[in-house]
Amino acid sequence: MKTALTIAGSDSGGGAGIQADLKTFAAHRVYGTSAITAVTAQNTLGVTAVQALPADVITAQIEAIAGDIGVDAVKTGMLATAAIVEAVAAAIDTLELPNVVVDPVIIAHGGDRLLEDEAVAAMKSKLLRRALVVTPNANEAEILAEMPVNSLDAARKAAKRILALGPNAVIVKGGHLPGAEAVDLLYDGHTFFELRGPRIETQNTHGTGCTFSAALAANLALGRPLRAAAEHAKQYVSGAVRAGFAVGHGCGVLDHFWNAPEISLGTEQAGRR
Repeated sequence: MKTALTIAGSDSGGGAGIQADLKTFAAHRVYGTSAITAVTAQNTLGVTAVQALPADVITAQIEAIAGDIGVDAVKTGMLATAAIVEAVAAAIDTLELPNVVVDPVIIAHGGDRLLEDEAVAAMKSKLLRRALVVTPNANEAEILAEMPVNSLDAARKAAKRILALGPNAVIVKGGHLPGAEAVDLLYDGHTFFELRGPRIETQNTHGTGCTFSAALAANLALGRPLRAAAEHAKQYVSGAVRAGFAVGHGCGVLDHFWNAPEISLGTEQAGRR
């Protein structure tokens, strides 16, 4: 059985972070493991508290998984502090973890800042060069590339700047960009590939970025090459968003098991309407 490790924060509301990642791994029939970096008090309305874990505890979690269960792919999400970024980068290097997907979680869906400025600098200097692929949305690409990203042309320029920081490839996600379609740009240093999908009008989008990077890691763990893995991840997230449903009083969530009707919560919610 293939395995994937998520190194990320916990979302008490269950829609993003570690919880979304593990659901996504399971939906892909990949055994999911986790190293928790931070605990958040969070729901569909936003983040009210964050407690980062000590860096040595995070390293110990990663070592425990790699030394026993093994890792076919890894994704990073919320890393919170520079010390955590540095510890994760060192663990990836020392343990030679493969197929590293870096989701540069800098700002939460509701606008809360989840990554300190020093941590952003550490990510740019130490973590990105260990990544197979980094998956910023437009807002995160602006911070990493230090330029406005408000169009596909700007996303292409930002992708080139981010690639210069060391990853093998960059996917600038297009959900925040204008246009009738949601276009994600994959750049491998030679060619741009456009991952196109319909723009789905819905409020049920909490955890979309986490889910995409987790789906990408799962597909890499299954042995798919990067472009095919990205295409499969795009299709999976589109289906999860389309089948998403409202919980709480804020931004609703994705249905991570939309392609398994027997356990799909979205299907259950649709049946109640």
